Amino acid sequence: MTETETITYDVVVLGAGPVGENVADRTRAAGLTTAIVESELVGGECSYWACMPSKALLRPVIARADARRLPGLSQAVQGPLDVGAVLARRDEYTSHWHDDGQVGWLEGIGADLHRGHGRLAGPRTVTVTGPDGARTTLTARHAVAVCTGTGARLPDLPGLDEVRPWTSREATSAEKVPGRLTVVGGGVVATEMATVFQALGSQVTVLVRGDGLLPRMEPFAGELVADALTEAGADVRTGTSVQSVSRKDGTVVAVTGTGERIEADEILFATGRTPRTDDIGLETVGLEPGSWLTVDDTLRVEGTDWLYACGDVNHRALLTHQGKYQARIAGDTIGARATGTAAGAPEPWGPHAATADHDAVPQVVFTDPEAAAVGLSLAEAEQAGHRVRAVDVDMSSVAGAGLYGEGYRGRARMVVDLDEGILRGVTFVGPGVGELLHSATVAVAGRVPVDRLWHAVPSYPTISEVWLRLLEAYRG
Repeated sequence: MTETETITYDVVVLGAGPVGENVADRTRAAGLTTAIVESELVGGECSYWACMPSKALLRPVIARADARRLPGLSQAVQGPLDVGAVLARRDEYTSHWHDDGQVGWLEGIGADLHRGHGRLAGPRTVTVTGPDGARTTLTARHAVAVCTGTGARLPDLPGLDEVRPWTSREATSAEKVPGRLTVVGGGVVATEMATVFQALGSQVTVLVRGDGLLPRMEPFAGELVADALTEAGADVRTGTSVQSVSRKDGTVVAVTGTGERIEADEILFATGRTPRTDDIGLETVGLEPGSWLTVDDTLRVEGTDWLYACGDVNHRALLTHQGKYQARIAGDTIGARATGTAAGAPEPWGPHAATADHDAVPQVVFTDPEAAAVGLSLAEAEQAGHRVRAVDVDMSSVAGAGLYGEGYRGRARMVVDLDEGILRGVTFVGPGVGELLHSATVAVAGRVPVDRLWHAVPSYPTISEVWLRLLEAYRG
C-alpha cells in the first residue's frame, strides 16, 4: 500500500452513521470544509442493523396486537402474520442494504465521503485505507470527530465461535424465522427481538442473568413486558446464566448454571455493547485502543483541544437520538470555536453544552406494551441525593386508554423533586405510550414547575389525560 494523496479539511469525521452525518451537517452549516470516512454503509448501524429494521419488524407485531384489543376487528386479525411481507417491508426500510440515498444526502450538504478504514495518525491527522488498498491522508485544521459507534459484546463462553451466534445484526437482518430461538439478555435488544420472533412464529426462550427485564428502567416496566411476553407464549427465565453453548446437526444447546440444557435453532446474544475504537489509531494520540472516550459537555475528548467523540463511543447515552443531539452540539461548537465566537465554559442548556445527557435522556422500548422513560428513575434520583416522591397511576384510569383497546394495561410514574418542584423523571408503560414521551421530555428538560403543569390541560379523551391523573394524585 502506498500513500497516494494528502488532503486538508477544516473537519474530519470518522464514521458516517447518523451521528457522524449530523456532525458533518452542522460543520458544513458553519461553513467549514468537512470530510467523512466510512468503512461500511453510509447511514451506519441504525439505518441497516438497528433502529430502522428493528422498528420495521416490530410495527406489524404491535399493530396486530392493538387490533386484537378492539371488538369488531379482533376476529379479523387472529391469524398469523405474513412473514414474507414483514421481512420484505423491513428490506424496504433498509434500502435493501444499499446506501445510495444517504450518499446523495452527504453530497447535497457538500461533505466529502472517503470510503475505507480510517485511523488516527497523530493529532489532527487521519489515514484512510480504501477498498483497493490505496491510502489517503486527511489533515484537519480544527477538529477530528470520532463517531464510530459500538459493536455487539459477546461473552467469553466455551464453544461460542463454533455456534455462530446471532447478535443484533443477524437478528434484524434475518432472512427466515427460526422455529426455536434462545435470547440471552434482558435489555432493549433482547426484549424487542423476543417480541418480534415470538410473533413471527418462533418459540422464544429468554434467559436473563438478572432479576428482571429492562433493568435500566423502573422495575414495573420490565415486569409488565415480561408478563406480556409470557402471555404471548415466550418462556422468560430470570436469574439464569449461560455457562456454555454448542451446536450439533443444526441445533444450538445452551447449558445454564444449573446444568439445564436448552435447545434452539438459533441463539441471540444481546449482552451489551463495546466501543468500536480498537483499531482507529487511538494509541497515536496517547489514548487506549478499545476504550470508551471520555468527553466534556461540548463532546471534546478530555485532555485534547481538537478531538471530539459523539454517540455511543463516549458511553454517555447509547441511543441514536441522543448521539444525534450530541453531534448537533459538537458540530455547532466546532464551528463556533473555529470562528472564535465560543469563549469560556459553555452554559448548561446552552447551544454548546450537551446537558440533556445528564438530566433528560428519553428512550422508548417498542415492545408490547411499549415502555417509555425520560430522566431519572426513582432509584437513580435517590442515589443522586435528590429529595423526591414517586407518584404512580394505573394507565387504565383514563378514558383514552379504554378507547385505545379493551383490557388496556399500563402504568405511569412521575418522580417529583420536592425541593425544586420539578420533575426528575417520568415513565410510561402501556400500548401506544411512546408518543406520550415527548411531552414528558419537554417537562423534564424545560424544568417546568409542577404547579405550572397543572395548567397544561390534556385533551379529552386521550391517553395523555394520564398527566391529569398523575398531578391529581400528587396534589391529593
